[in-house]
Amino acid sequence: MANLVTLSRFPLMLLYVVMLYSQNPVVLYWGVPFVILIFLLDGLDGKIARARQETSLLGSTLDIATDRAFELVLWTVFAHIGLIPIALPIIAIIRGTTVDAVRAVGMSRGEAAFDQVRHPVSRFIVSSRFMRDIYGLLKGFSFAFFTYTEGLKLSASPHADLAVLVSQILAWATISLTIVRGLPVLIEAYPLLQNPPKAKSAQS
Repeated sequence: MANLVTLSRFPLMLLYVVMLYSQNPVVLYWGVPFVILIFLLDGLDGKIARARQETSLLGSTLDIATDRAFELVLWTVFAHIGLIPIALPIIAIIRGTTVDAVRAVGMSRGEAAFDQVRHPVSRFIVSSRFMRDIYGLLKGFSFAFFTYTEGLKLSASPHADLAVLVSQILAWATISLTIVRGLPVLIEAYPLLQNPPKAKSAQS
């Protein structure tokens, strides 16, 4: 059940992208609660998994893959429509691919992504519910505000310029927190990747 909720975000994401390219302010205003709904589903799948005791490595992997696809697609779309600088999706892509590549090594050993950091500070930044909630709220609010701002631009609102400025600030704040949460994964993984544990020899 939880995995179905996770995967449902893919078609919803595609519908949301269509709304962003609609060039219709009314559609874009409706896109604000729609993207908030998609973010709420991100939290719902984890609650369902814990309630139904369906937590698994597969579920964790699907959740991260869906989150990453959603983020990268939307960063790219918002840059394409001219709302944010192209530097932001480039940073998001580099951060996402490098962190996920490192996490894939741990997952090959059966470790869930959020269990791969060991230091208490790293665990707080990357894995704690507090930081994950803060990041999710900031990201969700930012994407919803970007949508609202695009609606203001298309409707030639006198508040559009101010909204664009706020969008820029939110975008850089969100991408900065993205980088901060990715660095501990890379820092802790580097020594392990340089000197991976030797495989145990088969006993005769």
